[in-house]
Amino acid sequence: MTNKSTGIMMRHLTAEVKRILEIEMKKRFLLPAMIVVMAFSLTVYGGEMEEKDTVSSSQAAVDEGELPDYSQESSWFKIPDTITKDVDTFFIYPSAYAGLNQDDPEYAALDNEEMLRSVELYYPMQASVYEDSTNLFIPYYRQASLRIEAETSLKTRSLDMALTGIPYQDITAALDYYFENYNEGRPFILAGHSQGSAIAKLVLKKYFGEHPDLYERMVAAYVIGYSVTKEDLEKYPHLKFASGESDTGVIVSWNTEGKENVESDVYNIVVLSGGISINPLNWKLDDTYAPASENLGSLVLNEKTGAYETADIGADAQLNLDRGVVVTNADSAPIQAILFFGPASFHNGDYSFYYNNLKDNVAKRIEAYQANQ
Repeated sequence: MTNKSTGIMMRHLTAEVKRILEIEMKKRFLLPAMIVVMAFSLTVYGGEMEEKDTVSSSQAAVDEGELPDYSQESSWFKIPDTITKDVDTFFIYPSAYAGLNQDDPEYAALDNEEMLRSVELYYPMQASVYEDSTNLFIPYYRQASLRIEAETSLKTRSLDMALTGIPYQDITAALDYYFENYNEGRPFILAGHSQGSAIAKLVLKKYFGEHPDLYERMVAAYVIGYSVTKEDLEKYPHLKFASGESDTGVIVSWNTEGKENVESDVYNIVVLSGGISINPLNWKLDDTYAPASENLGSLVLNEKTGAYETADIGADAQLNLDRGVVVTNADSAPIQAILFFGPASFHNGDYSFYYNNLKDNVAKRIEAYQANQ
């Protein structure tokens, strides 16, 4: 690819991302910048990129910066005031920093205002689902700007290059501090969404591969909104995918789409070849249909009050095994980002569509874990 063609595509990408961000922010849902970059790099080069364990020289130079000090409460979005539950959740939030302008920092500092505001929006929509059953820990971490992620993806043909550097280093540093100072031997849940789930998948493969003693205490990993693939499970045999609603030490994952995406087999940046999903209503791995009557309540924003509340939006669920996704007929608008997600992606509803069922499932897996101890 020539420098000229790369520059043209970069300008096209930036304009499209700005348009998407404006649309999504009006709906109080910030589109994760990471997945937009991923869409562009995969669209240009085709298919899922080969995993690499090294970073480019430019990335490595940035990595020499100091890690966040996770002994400081300011390095955490949330630490429980008191420990009231027997189980913790360590949650990794999606990308919350765009940084599209040339004079924006390449990586968001932990006090970056854009990231701080966006994380506040993610919390009630996603991480709060774990709060009834667990002590919730959410670290801040430095995120690559959309601009630098796009440039890295174009140069290296790999999204992992943007994750195995600063974001992964920060998250594993936060995990080290959490286990040494906060966890006190309790079982835990690892969870995330979108980029957060992509990092969580790296944590499962590498960090817990190196810390099997800690991995034994994992109740489950909710890697939602980013594909876990058959290849992942084959390459890392210590990983196991969920087979039902109450097995433990397993990965729980799904991506949500509408029929149009599936019928046209369109490109979706978070849906990888060989991906696996579990049905969040009946917790099966086959294509048994789960009607909306099995949905315990979706989380929606009341635009008049500005508060979130549960409602029935007709969010049913059925697996498409060939594509590895959950297909729904929910009465909700898909993400307005056809270039990256296709015309019928409900990536923004992965958590909210099945909110109460997920909350119930967290409690059931914890109960099953405790019963087996």
